[in-house]
Amino acid sequence: MYYKQIVKVPEEAGKINIMKKGKSQYVRYLLETKYVPEKKYAIPKFVIIGKLTDEPGMMIPNGNYVQYFGTEEFSEESQADRSGCLKSGTFMVLSELVRELNLDKLLKNRFDEKDAGLLLDIAFYSIITEGNQAQYYPDYAYNHPLMTEKMKIYSDSKISDFLASIEYNQIQGFLDDWNRDRDHNERIYISYDSTNKNCEAGDIDMIEFGHPKVDKGLPIVNIAMAYDVNNELPLFYEEYPGSIVDVSQLRYMVEKASGYGYRNIGFILNRGYLSRANINDMDRADYPFIIMVKGQKALVREIIKECSGSFENDRRCLIRPYRCYGKTVAMKLYPSDTKDRYFHLYYSHEKAVAERTALEDKIEEMQKYLDSVAGDKVTLAEKYSRYFKLEFYSDGTFVCAGEKTSVIEEEISLFGYYCIISSEKMTAEEALNIYKSRDASEKLFRGDKSYLGGSAIRVHSTESMSSKLFIEFIALILRNRMHTKLKKEQMLLKKRLNYMNVPAAIRELEKIEVIRCGSKGSYIQDHAPTKIQKTILKAFGIDANVLKRRNRTLCDTLESISN
Repeated sequence: MYYKQIVKVPEEAGKINIMKKGKSQYVRYLLETKYVPEKKYAIPKFVIIGKLTDEPGMMIPNGNYVQYFGTEEFSEESQADRSGCLKSGTFMVLSELVRELNLDKLLKNRFDEKDAGLLLDIAFYSIITEGNQAQYYPDYAYNHPLMTEKMKIYSDSKISDFLASIEYNQIQGFLDDWNRDRDHNERIYISYDSTNKNCEAGDIDMIEFGHPKVDKGLPIVNIAMAYDVNNELPLFYEEYPGSIVDVSQLRYMVEKASGYGYRNIGFILNRGYLSRANINDMDRADYPFIIMVKGQKALVREIIKECSGSFENDRRCLIRPYRCYGKTVAMKLYPSDTKDRYFHLYYSHEKAVAERTALEDKIEEMQKYLDSVAGDKVTLAEKYSRYFKLEFYSDGTFVCAGEKTSVIEEEISLFGYYCIISSEKMTAEEALNIYKSRDASEKLFRGDKSYLGGSAIRVHSTESMSSKLFIEFIALILRNRMHTKLKKEQMLLKKRLNYMNVPAAIRELEKIEVIRCGSKGSYIQDHAPTKIQKTILKAFGIDANVLKRRNRTLCDTLESISN
């Protein structure tokens, strides 16, 4: 909550810090520095006390400033309720999606009305600003309409308290309700994937050192999600300790799917989940599966060698949408397997050329390096011995290297091939179509880290971490629905428009505003929507007249709040 008047930036040596975010510069106050013995360094704890103005040395204070520096210079009456210019476009779209997905009612089943509104506001904030830090929420709330009762603007400390107050039963209750509303009789494929988040925070149970996708030397927490590729919706998620590898966690997700009542489903998995234990778990649950396998895997390599030359140029095997050739072979996955599995082999000429070019460049660079260190005492990485026969003198001096031609030629012979294994009988084209549908779930994870500020966890308790992940899940549901609707509208338009994606659409929608004017300070719609904005809004069933009515309702609400 920011105040109307400005004050001087406090002069406390070593305790005031300026942080730039976007176009704003925030003033931070150092509360304490806590030494963590196991990390062998101190972690400072800051709070934002305001933001800089254009006038040097001056700032707009917030509630934290009042808490730590008092109210001698101004009174509560100087508090600004909200901006005179509110960005309403994205809020309108997101609130429409909330109603369409029934999220407001489902949340109110488990939270009181005030908390349900605040939870949605934090989810909107993460989507619109692509951030998840509580200290910047008041600045967002000052400039946007809100879902909370009377559009109340809460401080960052209130947000932190709220995150710590959410209970496990509330989160699980929502997930139960969300999955209960799905059609359990419909045959669906669930794309299952996982990611991890770095964490610098304190005592959180699930934060452990593990196998991060991007290793920053920090402990992590793992997140896995089930995504319905048929209806393009996230279904449920789970968090688990950072030290647990993905491949061993799948069995618990299979059990969870069964617990939610899903029976007529199949799993789409990437190559990291291929294990005998996982195959057995899905067989026991009677869940069919489709899983990608590396072309260099020993089992697949042998099948490729046997089938090589039998389909790569056969036009009857062409899969036109993906410009590749496919063939299906039935066989056991491992010696003790009790069922035939279906190995769908694919060959792409373009993939083969790209892979060969990459290898030739790699070997050329390696050869140049080896030539440059000839006559030196060096220790060479294992990658060199894979492709070269290395010669050394007895004292460790490197002499020369010769290519292992048979190794390189065998690798080249496998370029362009890849394999998908299915438990059910289907054609190579059917298997590829189903597997390709998992692209949406992969985009969902990229969206979480890139567009929701979700690459790291910035909390200091297990409860707050679980709450933040839950709110990210709500945000992912909404953002993914935005993506789906924009994609479908672009397909109807039959042309590629660079603003029909979520980040670009949000940038355009944020230009739609209601402004305060007149003696009574009433809000009105600032201007009619542009052609681009109309195209974006059409994807969500909102035309210019609907926009005008919604903005009028919003303005009336704002006027009733201010009176």
